[in-house]
Amino acid sequence: MSKNLPLSRWSIASRVLAALFGGYALAYGFTAFFSVYLPLVRADRVVFSSLACFAVWTAAVIYVFAARSATRAWLWLVGLTAALCLAAFLPTELGVRP
Repeated sequence: MSKNLPLSRWSIASRVLAALFGGYALAYGFTAFFSVYLPLVRADRVVFSSLACFAVWTAAVIYVFAARSATRAWLWLVGLTAALCLAAFLPTELGVRP
C-alpha cells in the first residue's frame, strides 16, 4: 500500500470485508483441497488441513491490507477460492469428499 494515497472509507471497509469473508472463504477452499489431495490417512489430512487453514487465513489478511487496491485483493481471493473449491469438489473418481 502506498503511503501517498489517501484511503477512502469505502476502500477500508472493502478491505476489512475481504479480510474477514474472503479470507475465510480462501481458508475453507484450502482446507477442502488439502483434505482431498494430501497423501495421508483421511483423519490426518483433515487435521493437518484444518490447522494449516489458520495460517492461510492470516496470510490472506496480510495480503488484503498490502494489496494495491481492494479490487485486486478481492479478485485474488475469489479466484484462488474458486480454483481450490473446484479442484476439491469436481473430481469424483477419487471417491473422497472434503
